[in-house]
Amino acid sequence: MEALPSVPTIIWTFLLLLSILVFVHEWGHFIVARLFGVKVETFSIGFGRELFGWTDKKGTRWKICWLPLGGYVKFYGDASAISNPAKMLSKIPEIERDRCFHYKPVWQRFLIVLAGPAINLVFAVFLFTGLFAAVGEYVAEPVISEITPDSAADAAGFQVGDRFLEVNGNTIETFNNIRPIVAMRGGEETLFVIERDGRIIELVATPEKVVEKDPLGNDISIGRLGVSSTSMIKREYNIFEAFAAGTKRTYTTFGLMVETIGRLITGSVSIKELGGPIKIAQFTGYSASLGLWSFISFMALISVNLGLVNLLPIPLLDGGHLLFYSIEAVKGSPISVKAQEMAAMIGLAFVLGLLFVLTWNDLRLPGLS
Repeated sequence: MEALPSVPTIIWTFLLLLSILVFVHEWGHFIVARLFGVKVETFSIGFGRELFGWTDKKGTRWKICWLPLGGYVKFYGDASAISNPAKMLSKIPEIERDRCFHYKPVWQRFLIVLAGPAINLVFAVFLFTGLFAAVGEYVAEPVISEITPDSAADAAGFQVGDRFLEVNGNTIETFNNIRPIVAMRGGEETLFVIERDGRIIELVATPEKVVEKDPLGNDISIGRLGVSSTSMIKREYNIFEAFAAGTKRTYTTFGLMVETIGRLITGSVSIKELGGPIKIAQFTGYSASLGLWSFISFMALISVNLGLVNLLPIPLLDGGHLLFYSIEAVKGSPISVKAQEMAAMIGLAFVLGLLFVLTWNDLRLPGLS
């Protein structure tokens, strides 16, 4: 196992990655709000006391705060950084209401909130596109070169030379596509569609559930099929091909993350297997130690994760606001301020509780327990 990067490296690379992704996320809210004529009072990277900042010509205060673990934009009419309406909203002068977020049509508020997570996904496409255009990618053909004796693949009847076409309904283009799908299905029957001697065959295998070490030395439980491919090739892309590949990589990553959340809800995956901020920080430092392209690739993955998490219908997150606006569009009137405040408190309790559990998982990492 390679040595972990130093603590200072982990800290500064994590803060750099987080600051970039938070800025991109909040800029999404900001730019669409400006598009619809909403006054943005504050654009903050970090929370707490302001370290430095400036005010632009339109009255927005741009600032960097001492706790750089997030950020927010505060619109005219907000009571706080989470965009719940101020209790004095009705006292905003009529002439000023056109610049107030909470007096905008519900579809505009919906798009302003949606823009944050959406731009994280767009940013991931941008990062992957740049990565593929600049350096291409090394992939292995989805053809079996070797089968481990007495493995799940051996028991299911796989043969050397079989070409993977689909795994559990997911189209397979490279051998790299197989591992993340199989990894989350340890001990579960999985359908494989393969091509053998020009014939299409369906095989059912149950990947063995094993415990491995990740690059940081943490124990992770994954499924193992027991096949490998040695036919490595380098793909090079022009900018249009890179964009198509980057879009597809973002879509595939998003889908796998959605499936993981679904499996968490059904209990197929234990929350004990998830990492929190400490583990993410460690992997950030590790990816940076491997070079710029590795760091950019990891940033793209976290950008997809940030976009997805913020779409979850949890009060306090963007998805919670989107849920409220959807309800408002159906019933024709907004949810009461009191109900929104109560929902925000429930959402805060949930998020803090989840953060505590994930951080507790992190504290069991090697060197921290």
